[in-house]
Amino acid sequence: MTRSVYLNKVLGVFFMLSILFTITSAVAQQDTIKYVGKTLSNIDYHHGQLRPAVGVHATQIMRASREHPEKSDGFGWTYNHAPNMAYWNNMFFVQYLSDPVGEHIPPSQTFLIHSKDGNDWSMPEVIFPIYRIPDGIKKEGVEGISKDLDATMHQRMGFYTSSDDRLFTLAFYGISLNEKDSPNDGKGIGRVIREIKKDGTMGPIYFIRYNKSWNESNTNFPFYKTSNDKGLKKACEEILSQPLLMQQWVEEADRDDPLIPLQKQYKAFSYYHLPDGDVVGLWKHALTSISKDNGETWEYLPTRAPGFVNSNAKIWGQKTSDNRYATVYNPSEYRWPLAISTSNEGMTYTDLLLIHGELTPMRYGGNYKSYGPQYVRGITENNGTPPDGKLWVSYSVNKEDIWVASIPVPVKSSVSEDVNSVFDELPEDHELDLWNVYNLSWASAEIEKKESGMKWLTLRDHDPFDYAKVERVIPSAEKMEATFTIKPEQNDHGLLHIEFQNAEGLPSIRIIFDKDGKIKTKSGSRFSGIADYEAGKEYKLKVVLDVTTRSYTIQVNEQKESRKIFYAPALAIERIMFRTGAARHFPTPDTPADKEDYDDLPNTGAPIPEAVFNIKSLITQKL
Repeated sequence: MTRSVYLNKVLGVFFMLSILFTITSAVAQQDTIKYVGKTLSNIDYHHGQLRPAVGVHATQIMRASREHPEKSDGFGWTYNHAPNMAYWNNMFFVQYLSDPVGEHIPPSQTFLIHSKDGNDWSMPEVIFPIYRIPDGIKKEGVEGISKDLDATMHQRMGFYTSSDDRLFTLAFYGISLNEKDSPNDGKGIGRVIREIKKDGTMGPIYFIRYNKSWNESNTNFPFYKTSNDKGLKKACEEILSQPLLMQQWVEEADRDDPLIPLQKQYKAFSYYHLPDGDVVGLWKHALTSISKDNGETWEYLPTRAPGFVNSNAKIWGQKTSDNRYATVYNPSEYRWPLAISTSNEGMTYTDLLLIHGELTPMRYGGNYKSYGPQYVRGITENNGTPPDGKLWVSYSVNKEDIWVASIPVPVKSSVSEDVNSVFDELPEDHELDLWNVYNLSWASAEIEKKESGMKWLTLRDHDPFDYAKVERVIPSAEKMEATFTIKPEQNDHGLLHIEFQNAEGLPSIRIIFDKDGKIKTKSGSRFSGIADYEAGKEYKLKVVLDVTTRSYTIQVNEQKESRKIFYAPALAIERIMFRTGAARHFPTPDTPADKEDYDDLPNTGAPIPEAVFNIKSLITQKL
């Protein structure tokens, strides 16, 4: 290569880079949402070392169990993912898709769960059943041909509330000819719709839109236009006329479907309106754009929102009940933790707070299963407003279990008053308003009334893979006193950890009700006994701490004080946590994303003997 040719090539590269820089700079100057906060997630910790949003209640509403289908979904299917949420007729609804073992491996169906209060949920019911694909179906460029094959479900839009206040649920029947073949490639069968009625029954299933080569003559359900239900047809036409709704269909629809405004394959669209009527669009990877005509056109091609960290998982955005805005997403290149960022005007986001920072073991292997709380969806603008004013989201954990979280509004990360939680003295249904709750099907954390009529915060645990947990944010303190009363219902099994933590969720003090009937404290890598405990008796513990000396005293039932040293230093204490299991650290950032096999963990269906710990009160005082 001659020197002149080499220089020309170098100059050409610089020219292209300058153009790219100019384009990137221009996009950065566009009117786009941005994150300007200084808080970032640390992926070495499942909670990201993020401060929690105060009062979040995370509830497992469906725990997969192949061995106990009567306790899960009636089928024992273990791949459960992509939930959508609505609130209608004083009821919460969540629909999610499900496969027996892994993603894109049929058969597949869509389930519906409902709840009046967001805490107690129904058993899942099938709303879109298994659909048999005709033999002989091929896809261009895909190996395989259909033979005794069922459809694979895939949908980004789950609900629609019509102008005459009727609720409809939607799903999509796709085709996966092999385990690597995506059902959202525009080569599926079509999208279906049915009504959820006020009495709890379901209307018939119709196709609302077919993909190419599919129609009334070769599909199993009728086309909506054949229905005698004028309200159904009206609702379908409303859906088909709204560009923002259509944009949610882009992945499954024909690649040239004229109803899709932006046909490029930007995935998992969500949106919200600004006060001036502009629409903020959000896609996977925290891509964003602005529409000034309700989604008919977009000001620029979706680009990464400056400052936002998000990988190949969904991001959710909405206006909150205090006329502010929130985005909920995984702020990392992993699918943990789940966090929330808030904005005063919907464009500039300033904080990053924890919603779900627990990673339970993946009990069941399966194709494309990923660790973590992921694929979050809230309630779209037309699908209802819960009367409690909270922000509600649904998501899956490990593509295995289905969860919801309620986030109090306004969203806040700190409290100014000391804790005075004597649960029997607090207003009914508001005892845990300022507590963060991690509440599972097999490890619950709830207010219970005992035989005496007294209310206790009760942690129950018979889950061999997970635990119940509650946490109370307290005023940041260098010196403080905390008094709490525990009544265990056993002393020969089970475990209760009480931790005093800093702002990043790192503990300095750990007190343990251990399975050998002893109360202990963690002293470095060893444990120090404090007292014995018996089943059914109350134990009042008083802790007085000072972070400047890294020391604390602990007293049980007003007996002799013991003086201890922090097992890890802290600048201040901001949280007190109660947990029915040991801390866990797997997976790590170096854990492979995909298993080489689909092996399940041992004894996935075997519960352990239930352990119960009752918390009577927690009282703190900043000194």
